[in-house]
Amino acid sequence: MSRRASGLRAWLLQRISAIYIALFGLFFLFTMLLAAPESYQDWQRWIARPLMSLSMVIFFIALVTHAWVGIRDVIMDYVSTLSIRLLLLSLIGVILLGSLSAAIMALLSVR
Repeated sequence: MSRRASGLRAWLLQRISAIYIALFGLFFLFTMLLAAPESYQDWQRWIARPLMSLSMVIFFIALVTHAWVGIRDVIMDYVSTLSIRLLLLSLIGVILLGSLSAAIMALLSVR
């Protein structure tokens, strides 16, 4: 694959994830303004609904993808030493994957 196609894929991932994050954020904001869960049990029931759980999992995947593409591009542009670049990318990748797995595990534990 050419470098140009790789850049296009990253650009597309960034835009698609940004759109989903924005739409989910608006949905969440309007839900909280119009019919916010009032108790812990209401929150559990609301999050445990299959469509809501799936939407939240997709949100966290989009958030991590968006963060990865943005941080990766900045590091690749501004860190010229290869070993430091690989170390930073690896560290950030582990942190983002750990955060994603913690979010998904928290959502799965609600059921």
